[in-house]
Amino acid sequence: MKEYKVIALDIDGTLTRNDKTISPRTRDAVIKAQEMGVKIVICSGRPAYGIAPLADELRIGEYGGFVVAYNGGQIVDWATKETVYSVCLADDVKPVVCDVAKKHGFTIFTYCGKEIITEHPDNQYVQHSSRGNKMAVRKVDDFCDALDYDVNKCMIVGDPDELARFEPVVVDAVEGMANAYRSEAFFLEVVPQGVEKSVGLSNLLDHLGLTREQLMAFGDGYNDRGMIEYAGMGIAMANAKDTVKAVADYITLSNEEDGVADAIERIGLIKN
Repeated sequence: MKEYKVIALDIDGTLTRNDKTISPRTRDAVIKAQEMGVKIVICSGRPAYGIAPLADELRIGEYGGFVVAYNGGQIVDWATKETVYSVCLADDVKPVVCDVAKKHGFTIFTYCGKEIITEHPDNQYVQHSSRGNKMAVRKVDDFCDALDYDVNKCMIVGDPDELARFEPVVVDAVEGMANAYRSEAFFLEVVPQGVEKSVGLSNLLDHLGLTREQLMAFGDGYNDRGMIEYAGMGIAMANAKDTVKAVADYITLSNEEDGVADAIERIGLIKN
């Protein structure tokens, strides 16, 4: 059996159940894997602040684990809270993203420390992100003017069908400067060019002196496809998108059925 040294876990639809909690069985399996020397990496589109409660619940700081936030745009050593890698949107990209969202009537937001900033704090999708990340929302009068700091990503949100039609417009607007893709049907992310979960994990493995063959990755969404294809063992949840399942080495149970724990146990990373 291959010796897996790192397990990368997406959060929503993978690590957590639909109520956004980690099941006791999954929590125990992840902690046991760490006790046996496996490093856990929580790899999400969320900001590090929004990942922190789950990282602490799984005690990854005690076992030398990492948080890969912003879909690979930031890597944090959770034991020291040191940022070991970060890439931000170029200053000339910010007004382009703001203008295209405003021109077409879409709400846009981003993260600033412990807050979400936006011109539309009551938007249902902004509120969804606020609840999921446990972050307060701060209203600003001019979103673009508020971006006077380093920004890892911007989020354009809206009705899934409308956002699907709008996605190519954003992709064209930022071509050559940034990447744009949907992480959820109602979330369109704009990130620095080349940022993707697999790239973030590649940078982390280089930092650790490990190879992709020693990586196991779990996911379910569009933005997990790259890391599942990249990993030595890519595992898709039963509830994963079909395009994610298509590149997986193994399909486990759903997030509601302890799919992460079941795979860790079946592949033999822990002993019952």
